[in-house]
Amino acid sequence: MLKGCWVQPGHRSNADKNDKMTTDFTDRSILHLDLDAFYVAVELLRNDSLRGKPLLIGGNSSRGVVASCSYEARAFGVRSAMPMRQALQLCPDAVVLRGDMEAYSKHSALVRDVIDAQAPLFEQASIDEFYLDLTGMDRHIGCWKWSIELRERIIRETGLPLSFGLSVNKTVSKVGAGEVKPNGTKLIPAGTEKSFLSPLPVGKIPSIGRETERRLALMGVRTCQTLSEVPPRLLEREFGKHGLIMWKKANGEDDSPVVPFREQDSISTEHTFHADTIDVRSLHDEIRRQTAQLAYQLRALGKLTACVTVKLRYSDFNTFTKQARIPYTAQDSTLIKHALTLFDRLYERRQGIRLTGVRFSELVPGSSQINLFDDTEKESRLLDAMDKIRTRFGKGAVRRGK
Repeated sequence: MLKGCWVQPGHRSNADKNDKMTTDFTDRSILHLDLDAFYVAVELLRNDSLRGKPLLIGGNSSRGVVASCSYEARAFGVRSAMPMRQALQLCPDAVVLRGDMEAYSKHSALVRDVIDAQAPLFEQASIDEFYLDLTGMDRHIGCWKWSIELRERIIRETGLPLSFGLSVNKTVSKVGAGEVKPNGTKLIPAGTEKSFLSPLPVGKIPSIGRETERRLALMGVRTCQTLSEVPPRLLEREFGKHGLIMWKKANGEDDSPVVPFREQDSISTEHTFHADTIDVRSLHDEIRRQTAQLAYQLRALGKLTACVTVKLRYSDFNTFTKQARIPYTAQDSTLIKHALTLFDRLYERRQGIRLTGVRFSELVPGSSQINLFDDTEKESRLLDAMDKIRTRFGKGAVRRGK
């Protein structure tokens, strides 16, 4: 039986020792849990007759996109974020479901409850991914044994399959879990992080998207080993700070901590006008701006909302709110539509407005792709482009037109 998690960390090469950019690995134990094809797995629990069939979850219109797909569908070349029409061309016999975000959130909470009852420290990274810091546990039961037992308990109590990776940091553990999906386990002993990553495509590294992968390929960089050998200053020149982050991750380095889980119930924003106004057009513009700002914040946090509230304060300081429950989303257009409807129901004409506010509540974890139940391919690309501009130049760098 394995009494501890790790072999002793290996020595660094002379090149690594001499490179001022390289930092020493800490002797940590980080577990990454990844629920396999999560939306599909939940649907199979709800309807066992779907088992073994190619299943697509997402927008079912001709312009919709795939939010998730079963491994049977993936065998035909289908992948997440693919246009639904293309997926159905590849796999015409697939069953298409629109998806039920509320059900997925409830099942995610079941998994979280099991983890919370057992883990010393954990972080929920998305609706179907968790990081656990098990540092020091190898002196007692052993991190590997403990991780196996936790996985078995989650499967037994929730019925959901999952994979995990165990290493000294979040990046290597996440890649490890991805390499053994579906329903596998992977231990990457301390000191072997770089050799584990070296043969893998650079796209396996978290935070390297398709556009960055394409740009790296133009530089002749296709594997993690090649990326780790590129001078970090060159990567910084080409990609900014992200270049240094990529270089460190390709070398198996990641000192980011596991952030303790805390449920964030709501986010909100308010604006007080310099002078009270009855200009409905200006008020609509402000509601649009506030809603789009919060929607961007939602996506940056990896959250979705199921409740929108609009707040108005009149010149006499009387304050009123109105809210509406909606299907889970973080999509600008959907949220703006609901916020404007609430404003029109709330606003009493001919009274000056001093303050407007928008609030999103009943938040649940979820990556940006969860919006794809409703998004068209065009809308998804637009949101992605706008978010990149905001991340680089600031929240106010780009706004939607009316």
